Amino acid sequence: MPRALICLYLFALLLCPAVGAAQELNCRVEVNTSQISGTNKSVFETLQEAITDYMNTTIFSNAQFSPNEKIDCTIFLTVKEYGDDGIIKGDLQVQSTRPVYNSAYITTLLNFRDSKIDFVYSEGDQLTFSVNTMESQLTAILNFYAYLILALDFDSFSKHGGDPYWDRLKQIVQQGQSSGEIGWKAFEDNRNRAALLAVFTDAQTSGMRDMVYQYHRQGLDQMSLSADKGRQAIHKSLAELSKVYAASSMSVGLTLFRDAKMDELVNIYSKAPQTERTEAYDLLQPIYPADGQRLDKIRKGQETR
Repeated sequence: MPRALICLYLFALLLCPAVGAAQELNCRVEVNTSQISGTNKSVFETLQEAITDYMNTTIFSNAQFSPNEKIDCTIFLTVKEYGDDGIIKGDLQVQSTRPVYNSAYITTLLNFRDSKIDFVYSEGDQLTFSVNTMESQLTAILNFYAYLILALDFDSFSKHGGDPYWDRLKQIVQQGQSSGEIGWKAFEDNRNRAALLAVFTDAQTSGMRDMVYQYHRQGLDQMSLSADKGRQAIHKSLAELSKVYAASSMSVGLTLFRDAKMDELVNIYSKAPQTERTEAYDLLQPIYPADGQRLDKIRKGQETR
């Protein structure tokens, strides 16, 4: 079943949770230790293997995926500190993509850097998945991003199709907050995992989910049939950014969109009428004043190289 047709089958799958569940992710993992020295780095080799195995063998949902339908994603862990107590601190860059219907084009759904990475790991530790408990800080972080990848992917194919995964994300964040571990607390900062969940689930900014659907399913997926109609749907979807900006000018959702989509928008608008380019520029410029070079390309109809 092509993933572009997931939206037609989603509810049937949810009604039959015991049937046909399969592993969902094709995840490439890299652990970078260039910023630390004087340490036996074999622990990081086993860590990379453990994360790779966890992300690519754990069944996170009841959805049915064939091997060629798995969601392509990347986890890039940069280790900045490693103590004798086994505490690893660093940054985690998480990316996911999805194919665009009837084309060879791959679009980025998620591109996010989590700077609140702090967990304990000893060489040979087993990573255990649990739905109802927080087995460790590391597995909680991995679960959070696995379900975020699923939530955005399903939302991009079917309006609010990611509902079950947003519910799981709420549970994971609640467990993280109860644990007292870093990166989970509400209002701790505006870029942690709690803030990332809130931008898609709080009433003032949850229109981001509608934007994900409109931008991808009604926009990009339609461009092979009509580039103008697809682009117009994308153009219309950008109005949600203004609503998020009005609610919270420092929202992580705005950064999330820019890092995933700004270069893509430059290319989309390269063939748009001048009126559309001007409207897009006028909408985006107050939100992203530091991105003047790329926004000028939208205004002028230039492509990225």
